[in-house]
Amino acid sequence: MYNLKYKKSVAKELKKLPHAVLKIIIQKIQLLADNPQPIGSVKLRGSDNLYRIRHADYRIIYSIDSGELTILVIKVAHRKEVYRDF
Repeated sequence: MYNLKYKKSVAKELKKLPHAVLKIIIQKIQLLADNPQPIGSVKLRGSDNLYRIRHADYRIIYSIDSGELTILVIKVAHRKEVYRDF
């Protein structure tokens, strides 16, 4: 089982989400602790350990550290905005 960690900016991003979407996204993040690469998970091009999962128009960007069994949630945002920093 993996430990979940969040960047500080993720808390702000989660507060901006609609309530119905927020519940599902939090569930999906929690499921990553059991299976860090669920069906639908996609490795991002140009990076060694960045992945994304999606829910409707929202994306969850995270990295996997298999050595320490840690998942770091990096960004949660609408698909229009999520890739701007990468």
